[in-house]
Amino acid sequence: MPKTNKKPAKPHRILLQAIVNALSVIFNENKYADKVIEKTLKENAKFGGRDRRFVAETTYDMVRNYRLLAHLAGTDKGFWEMLGVYFILKHMPLPDERDFKNLNEKQVLDAYKALKDERILQAYPDWLWELCETELGKETWQKEAKALNGQAEVVLRVNTLKTKKQILLKFLTEQEIEVEPLEGHEDALVLLTRQNLFQNELFKLGLFELQDAGSQQISEFLGVEPGMRVIDACAGGGGKSLHIAALMQNKGRIISMDVTQWKLDELKKRARRAGAGNIETRLIEGSKSIKRLEGMADRLLLDVPCSGLGVIKRNPDAKWKLNAEFITRTRELQQKILSDYSGMVKPQGMLVYSTCSILPSENRNQVDKFLAGNKNFEFVKDKSIFPSEGFDGFYMALLKRIK
Repeated sequence: MPKTNKKPAKPHRILLQAIVNALSVIFNENKYADKVIEKTLKENAKFGGRDRRFVAETTYDMVRNYRLLAHLAGTDKGFWEMLGVYFILKHMPLPDERDFKNLNEKQVLDAYKALKDERILQAYPDWLWELCETELGKETWQKEAKALNGQAEVVLRVNTLKTKKQILLKFLTEQEIEVEPLEGHEDALVLLTRQNLFQNELFKLGLFELQDAGSQQISEFLGVEPGMRVIDACAGGGGKSLHIAALMQNKGRIISMDVTQWKLDELKKRARRAGAGNIETRLIEGSKSIKRLEGMADRLLLDVPCSGLGVIKRNPDAKWKLNAEFITRTRELQQKILSDYSGMVKPQGMLVYSTCSILPSENRNQVDKFLAGNKNFEFVKDKSIFPSEGFDGFYMALLKRIK
């Protein structure tokens, strides 16, 4: 764990208690870290901005390094002890609390320096480390494992249906929100100082969305043009559908589909805010929902369910919630979606298969398996984005229906 450059005052006990309570819920009740942290901050509305950041970032960082902290603390459920170890590794002054009285700073640091097992140092379960090392190779995986333990960048996507990059930059600068354009990404701005932008008036007006740089590349990879009929068949909350609408300049038709109604309801709200008037939502209620659209799409996006290994920066608790059986089931679902949904592409139309995974078994291997059994399609190109490049990890493959 890298030491912090900050030298904060010793935090108040109420902040430490909030962190310990959040960790207990995440690990003892198996709740998602982002939801737990959101609830924790809501329940402590009087926390100032600095305190909120401290609670959120410390909790996330401890989840990220859970195995290492548990190893050095000698307990996997003693969250006070683990918090004390965290402070020691960060070279931050230990708060004057009774909960840390049994911790010996020298012993903790000596034990840390003596550690050689990368699985513990980088804080991954054995099974996951071995799987990734097998699929990616030792050198590549160690590089990506370290990168995935970093903090995720916050990236804005300029909504070109409502504004232009330079205009949004001006508005943000006037509000003293520091961002900078991201080279090679036409509509991306990186937030330089972390803050909650969901309550910002510019966001509420629909001038930008929060969307990782890698995710933005998937919609662009689809090669849409104004006037096309596009189907986003695993739309979820609709981040990519909104981007596609902007790329199509609100011309043509986008059918955004998902198996979960509340996600589509959320997409409708987001589309209204973004001014995306060419999006139609449809619930997938069975095979008939897919059959009705057979041969209809100029472009089809299959952003399939996956292990999420490429976005562990953003969801560090996934390391502890994933298991091998889930990944096996997910691969089967990916292949089924490719097989069942690909018929929606019309002849000469294009399909993009994408994941937020870095495992070949979820990515190129799935594409090759599909192509081996579906001679109506041919491979055009693919692209892998690795977390070590600075943002989230993604895979995308472009396939063409030839008949």
